[in-house]
Amino acid sequence: MKKLFALSVLHLLLVVCTEAQYSRYLVKLKNKGGTPFTIANPSAYLSPRAIERRTRYGINIDSTDLPVTPDYVNQIRNIPNVTVLNVSKWLNSVSIQTTDDNAITAINNLPFVQTVSGLAARPAETPGISFRNKFETSIQPITDAGRPSQVLADYYNYGTNAYNEIHLHNGEFLHNIGLRGQGMHITMQDGGFFNYTTLDAFDSVNLNGQVLSTWDFVARHASVVEDNAHGMQCFSTIAANIPGQFVGKAPKASFHLFRTEDVASEHLIEEHNWVCGAERADSLGTDLISSSVGYTSFDIPGNDHPYSDRNGNIALVTIGADLAAKKGILVFNAVGNIIDASTQFLSVPADGDSVVAVGSVNTSGIVASNSSFGPSSDGQIKPDLASVGVSAVVQSTNNTIGAASGTSFACPNMAGLASCLWQGFPEFNNMKILDALRRAGSKFNNPDDRVGYGIPDMKKAFGSLLTDFASSSGTISNCNATINWTSKDVAAMKYEIERKLPGESVFTKVGDVNPQAGNLLTNHTYQFNNPVNGAGPGTISYRIRQVVDTTSSSFTALYIDTVEISLSIACPGTNNPGILQNLVMVQPNPSRATSVIVSVETDYPVANMTLLVYDSKGSRVMQLNDSKGVGKALIDLPVAGLAAGTYYIRVLNNQQLIGVAEMIRL
Repeated sequence: MKKLFALSVLHLLLVVCTEAQYSRYLVKLKNKGGTPFTIANPSAYLSPRAIERRTRYGINIDSTDLPVTPDYVNQIRNIPNVTVLNVSKWLNSVSIQTTDDNAITAINNLPFVQTVSGLAARPAETPGISFRNKFETSIQPITDAGRPSQVLADYYNYGTNAYNEIHLHNGEFLHNIGLRGQGMHITMQDGGFFNYTTLDAFDSVNLNGQVLSTWDFVARHASVVEDNAHGMQCFSTIAANIPGQFVGKAPKASFHLFRTEDVASEHLIEEHNWVCGAERADSLGTDLISSSVGYTSFDIPGNDHPYSDRNGNIALVTIGADLAAKKGILVFNAVGNIIDASTQFLSVPADGDSVVAVGSVNTSGIVASNSSFGPSSDGQIKPDLASVGVSAVVQSTNNTIGAASGTSFACPNMAGLASCLWQGFPEFNNMKILDALRRAGSKFNNPDDRVGYGIPDMKKAFGSLLTDFASSSGTISNCNATINWTSKDVAAMKYEIERKLPGESVFTKVGDVNPQAGNLLTNHTYQFNNPVNGAGPGTISYRIRQVVDTTSSSFTALYIDTVEISLSIACPGTNNPGILQNLVMVQPNPSRATSVIVSVETDYPVANMTLLVYDSKGSRVMQLNDSKGVGKALIDLPVAGLAAGTYYIRVLNNQQLIGVAEMIRL
C-alpha cells in the first residue's frame, strides 16, 4: 500500500509538471511602428458610435486606440508552428499558441518584440487531471405570486421575486418614467451564454434583435450558445422579460455577448482574452461592460495574484479594465466570492480604481456572508456598491426560473440599473454616473469594506443628476418677472415655483407648471411669468421645485435650481381685487404632521374667509372660518383626523373664490 501510494504521488507530480508546461504565450511588442493607421483617421478602426462617445465626453484618441501593426502580427503568424490567438491594441501584445521551443526563439529574435512570457499550460485535457467548472452554480427552483398588489401602477409586472430585487434600489421608478435601457449598449464578458437563443427569458431580446454581436475569444468563432451557462444566467438578470415572473433591470437595452473565460481551467490567458473583449466592445461603441469574472489564483501557482498585487496597477485585466473606463465605458465587475483564504479579499479586475466593484446583499439589504472583502491593497474603498446576489432571480438551463447566489449576479443587477439611469442623462460621462450612484448609496457617509458606498437608491441618483442638469435664468420688466428653465420630465411630473420678495425670510409658492406631454423622460424648456406689484427694491429669489413622483405613497420632490433677480425700484401695488394674483399654498406638502400651514396672500382684506377641505372624491371633510388683512396670512389647519390621500383646500372671500391648493397627506 505504501509503495503504491508513493508511485501515485510521483505520477501526480509528473502530470502536474507536464501540465505546467506553457503552450500559450504573450508576445509583448515594443511599439506600433510602420502602422498604416493614424490618429487623424479613427474611422478606420473605431465605429461611428465609439467616435461619437469620445467626442461627446471630450476623450482624446491616442496611440492605444491604434491597432497593433499588422505587419508585426503577420511576421509572428508566419513563424512555423505558431497560431495567433488574440491581439490587444491596448496592451500592444499578441497571444499565441505553440509547443515549439524554436518558434519561441524565433519570436524573441524579432526586432519589434519586447518580451515573450507564458500565459497558459497545454489546452488539451491531460489523463488523470479532473478539470473543474469554476462557474458551477446551484439553481434553486422558485415560485412566484405574481404582481404585488401595491405596485399595480408600475410599468412592468415584475413578479414578486424580481420586484423585491428592483425595489431594493427604487429601480422601478426609472422604468416607470420610460428609462428601460433603450439605446444603451451593454457588453457581457463571461464563460458562455448557453442556449440564450431558445430560452424564455430572452424571447423579447431575440425577437427584437437586441443582441448586436457575439464572439468567443477562447475558441475564436462567433457562436457562444454551446458553452457554459453562467454568462446566460448573468445576462438574464438584465435582459429577461417574462411578465409576472421575471423582468430584468434593463430589458430594452442592446447587447454584445463575449466569451472570454475558459471555465475548465484558470490561466493568465483569460485576462488577455478579457482585455481583447473590452477593446472590441469599445470599438463597437458599447456604453457599459458587465463582467462576472475575477482572478486571484491560477492553475500554475507562480502566476497567482497575491493580495499585495491587487492594487489596481498590476494585473493585465485590471490595466485593461481601467483603460476601458478611460475610453468612457462604465465598467462593472463582481467583487468576488469567498471560497478560500486566497479569495477572502477582492479579485482582479475589481481592484481597478475606475472599475465599479459590486458586492452581494439579499433583498433586505443584508450583506452576503460569502461576498469578498475590500479594500484593495492600496487602500481603495472596495467594493464600490452592492446589489442583490443572494437568491437572485435567473433563467435556468431547463427553461424554468430559479434563484442563484453570488456576486456574479449582483454585478449585472447593478449594471442594468445603471444603464437605465445613464440613458436618462447622456450628457454626463461614466465617472459622473458612478459618482451619482455612490452618493445615492445607503452608506455614502460611512462606507465600509463589505458593501462600499452601499445600495444605491436609483430615485435619489436620478434626483442628483437632474439637479446638476437643470439650468434657469430670470429677467424682470415693468414689475413682471420671467423665469426660464430647462429640465427633464415626463407628463406625470410637475413644477412648483416659489418666491421670496425683498424683506421676506421664507419662500412662498406662487404657481404650478405642468410638464409637456410625454411618457419618456425628455429635455424640456419652460417659462413662468410672475407680477411682483407691491415689492420693494432688492433681490427677488425664485426656487424651482420639481415633483418627480406625484404618487402619495412615494411622493418625491426636489429643488432643481434657484434664480435671483435684482429689482432696482419699488413696484406699485393696487387695491383692486383680482388684478393681482390671489395665492393659496400649503406647507409642508406632502406631510405626515398633525397640522399644516395654509398661506393665503391677497392684496385686499378678507373679513369673511372660509377654508373648505375636500377629499379626492369631492366630499367636504372640514370647514374653517377666519379673516385676514392685506398681504399674507398663515392659518394653522389641523389634519390629524384625515386619512392618507389627496385633498383640495378651497379658500373663499364670502362666496368669491380666492384660490385652491392641493394637499397630500402621507
